[in-house]
Amino acid sequence: MRRRTFVAAGAAGLTVWLGACALPVIPRRPTPDAEAALGWVRFDGTRYRLWLPRAEMGQQIDTALAQIACEELGIEPAQLDVLLPSTADIPRVRATVGSESVQAFALPLAQACATLRDALARGQHQGTLVAEPRPASQPRAWRPGGRWVGASLPSAAHAALVRGAPLFTADVRRPGLLYGRVLRAPASPDLASRVLALDEAAARAVPGFVALVREARLVQGRSLGLGVLARTPGALDRIEAALALRWQVDGDLGPAPLAQQLDIDIHLAGGALPHRLRDDGPGEPGGRWDVDLRLDLPAAPHNAIEPRCAVAQVRADGGLDLWAGTQDAFYVRDVVAHHTGLSADQVVLHTQRIGGGFGGRTICTVELEAALLARSAEAAGAPVKLQWTRAQELRQGFHRPPSSHRIRARLDGGRLVAWWHAFATTPILLTNAALPAWLNPLTRLVGDAGAARGALPPYRVPWQRVEHTLVRLPLYTGPWRGLGAGPNALAIESAIDACARAAGRDPLAFRLDHVDDPRLRRVLLRVAEAAGWSRPRTAGTGRGLACGVYKGAAYVATVAEVAAVDGRWRVTRLVCAVDVGRIIHPGAVRAQCEGNLVWGLGMVLTDQLPLDAHGVAATGFDGAPIPRLPEVPPIEVLLVDEGDPPGGAGETAIVGAAAAVGNALHDASGRRPTQLPLAVDLRIAASSTP
Repeated sequence: MRRRTFVAAGAAGLTVWLGACALPVIPRRPTPDAEAALGWVRFDGTRYRLWLPRAEMGQQIDTALAQIACEELGIEPAQLDVLLPSTADIPRVRATVGSESVQAFALPLAQACATLRDALARGQHQGTLVAEPRPASQPRAWRPGGRWVGASLPSAAHAALVRGAPLFTADVRRPGLLYGRVLRAPASPDLASRVLALDEAAARAVPGFVALVREARLVQGRSLGLGVLARTPGALDRIEAALALRWQVDGDLGPAPLAQQLDIDIHLAGGALPHRLRDDGPGEPGGRWDVDLRLDLPAAPHNAIEPRCAVAQVRADGGLDLWAGTQDAFYVRDVVAHHTGLSADQVVLHTQRIGGGFGGRTICTVELEAALLARSAEAAGAPVKLQWTRAQELRQGFHRPPSSHRIRARLDGGRLVAWWHAFATTPILLTNAALPAWLNPLTRLVGDAGAARGALPPYRVPWQRVEHTLVRLPLYTGPWRGLGAGPNALAIESAIDACARAAGRDPLAFRLDHVDDPRLRRVLLRVAEAAGWSRPRTAGTGRGLACGVYKGAAYVATVAEVAAVDGRWRVTRLVCAVDVGRIIHPGAVRAQCEGNLVWGLGMVLTDQLPLDAHGVAATGFDGAPIPRLPEVPPIEVLLVDEGDPPGGAGETAIVGAAAAVGNALHDASGRRPTQLPLAVDLRIAASSTP
């Protein structure tokens, strides 16, 4: 067992530079433990400090982990400074993904704080500490009646956000700061593209122009960019316009629309799909399929409010300082080191608050662009700030994979006896946004756990087959809000609703008849009671139910209500019951669930990514809309805490959100949403007028 210094912990350095090797940098995801957690919390004799091992992007993990630390140390929140670390401040930690910040980090932090508390109690104020693993039942934070855990404490960052304090990367100011941009063809980075012609003289005449940077390493995928340096951010737009760039783009998105390339029926016509998550063999009950449902979802953007940004500065010793809001600081550091020829300990990334991540800030993009511009001869040692425009976010970022689903089910005596779910989508974890095309055979061989997430139904069915295929599209896709859990749950819960109606059963009673897990039953009953499920619906309204289990550890059930308003169907109410185990910060969990429910609205109503021959055609929210405030109904979130271990709240509610809305629309109109989004199809047809 390693020892950590009591007051300061050294950085976990890793040299990832592979010379001219073409192998990509692979993220390292160490499992947090009490020993590592001793590097997160320190006491200098007067104040306690907690360096956050997780990225803060509005989920209030800064407050939740501070509550655990205060509970275990026996101190007031005012005695604890919560700091965003650099990669030199703490040992390597895994990416902030998968709703695991409390689930995986709470216990190690509690154990480290208990070790520190006990050391101080016996008079040890310097030297080294050895981690003392303790049973999960021992930490104070897990005991009922605690002072801080279980309370909805205000985050210190809330007041700073309201005041407009400098919290984000765009707020970073360095002496002599230059502003940069890497211009790329308006095409998918998966297509080879480069500058064909430009007017450099006109660009140089623009006030504020500093330099054009021609750098062979300014490559994203197969897109070779042209760097621009300016003295003001506004000059960047004028320089780009003056350049009058013409681009060479090799190829296009293909002769067939992406939806056709993913068409599940075309893939099924070719036989069994390559990846089977469950196959109960040849004992399939015979007879016709009582439910045969097809569901198609398009690609969708992350649409974070804050476009990504990075600041880079070369140090006097030749090393590099970076400031960025990222979900995986150590991976970004390693990628920058790999591409600049520096060792990992020569690159220090100072983490900043993120204005929306949702899985989209897991790879290295703008950080490498800023680093290369800052290290260019044209920058002459000046720090460089580089922030993507909204158009760059849409064209150069990666997006939710489109998917195509076919679910067939058989019933006998009102119960499910056979279930067959086949779907086609793109890789999510082994994304083409981070891995080269020559690694495609690996994906075809091993599958993709992200694409498969949540594809197994949480219901008792004697015979099941769940299979899928992965298609590499010339469009960047990757992790998006629960990975495959959202689309897969939407397909499953839509089919379950269809099964209940085919059986002539109430959708709640039908689900309860097929659910064995007591925690899933509990949230179903709680949400039904709160939503008044047994209450007869009035004319011109509809009610839908959906539920699910996220990553085997968190449970949710949602009821949506819709009504006819001015000739269109409107979502008028959302009620959600969620069981994420031990709740540290109830207010934050509610907020996370509310965000999930709005994501679900977007999946059904608005989420789509318009494409042209070369890639994403949208350049702003007008082309890739998100739900607007008038479209968001009153939301009620019920928290169920029976003392189970923390299961993660960040993305849990998405597995019940979208299908509840879709099922409510079917209940109201008789039409089941199968081609999403429904931005046009929400109009009330004459045949479905209530």
